[in-house]
Amino acid sequence: MTSFTRSGPLLEGEWVRLTDPKGRKHNVQLEAGREFSTKKGQIKHDDMIGQPEGIVIQSSMEFPYQVFRPLLFEYVVSMPRGAAIIYPKDAAQIVAQADIYPGARVVEAGAGSGSLTAYLLRAIGPTGTLGSYELREEFAENVTKNVHQVAGTDLPGWTLTVGDVRSCITETEIDRLILDMVDPWTCIPLASERLVPGGIVCAYVATTTQLSLFVETVRADGGFTEPRAWETLERDWHLEGLAVRPQHKMNGHTAFLVTARRMAPGFRSMGTSRRPAPGAYGPDYKGPRPAGLDEE
Repeated sequence: MTSFTRSGPLLEGEWVRLTDPKGRKHNVQLEAGREFSTKKGQIKHDDMIGQPEGIVIQSSMEFPYQVFRPLLFEYVVSMPRGAAIIYPKDAAQIVAQADIYPGARVVEAGAGSGSLTAYLLRAIGPTGTLGSYELREEFAENVTKNVHQVAGTDLPGWTLTVGDVRSCITETEIDRLILDMVDPWTCIPLASERLVPGGIVCAYVATTTQLSLFVETVRADGGFTEPRAWETLERDWHLEGLAVRPQHKMNGHTAFLVTARRMAPGFRSMGTSRRPAPGAYGPDYKGPRPAGLDEE
């Protein structure tokens, strides 16, 4: 068990999240005999070990701190990073919109720093499988450390492979394919070959150029439903008496998400009945052209 899956008294080795009255937060791993230094004095780890969550402790300068185990979304935004992380708002959308369920057979290409990996492992449960592929060995080492910190080391359903998913994938039948890479459109042949009928491919892309290339490659393949693309914006609210308003800062654009479902063998997508906008596939367009575009 880890600090992200258990309840009861706080134990040595677990992570806790300290919050002061101004909302400043610190993640601390408990170790007997140690102290955590802040501008408001020292906080003894021994004052937290063995205590329940939700206590308020005093620093050596009598400054109060609230103590809880960090929630997963709180931890991943501060975890050690190699590559950029997939933020909680996008990870939640992937789990929901790609319909990641207990027992699912999932492959992710581009493990990053392991934030999405942690969410996927929670969603598939002990009966599912997750194959993670990462091109860079140093990133993969960081993923392993982060995932073990969050989910423990007993993960029989998880494999992490250093290599290109397009050439070294071992899974033959998968339910969900998650693509967090620079050129996800190059994995459409792989998705066509390995996804079961009704399976979902989901791409996480940062730019409109990537978005367009991925969507048009899916359309040109013809073996997937019409892609759906969206982004998620998150904004907190200021709440104080009658001064209730949106916060001035918000978590805006991080990436676009795109999903499409695999058709049964021998069947092609119905596409869309809408005519493309004038110039959509004009001389400046360099990507693949949807099947049937030039037909009368």
